[in-house]
Amino acid sequence: MVSITLSVPKEMKSQMDTHEEMNWSAVAREAIKKRLILLERFREFTKNSELTEEDTIELGRKINKGIAEKHDLL
Repeated sequence: MVSITLSVPKEMKSQMDTHEEMNWSAVAREAIKKRLILLERFREFTKNSELTEEDTIELGRKINKGIAEKHDLL
């Protein structure tokens, strides 16, 4: 196994120190593993897409605007 260094804000580290029972390395490993699974699913889902990155950004903006309008947030 290899080691990595993780930077966290001082306040977060102080909070982490109050939970000595936690294996923070295991927590970080599990979070990274879940994110990798999500990214692989996303890659599989989009592998045949013809949309460009710009297309997806514009689509996301339209969706966000529509949701905001639906909930009277604009």
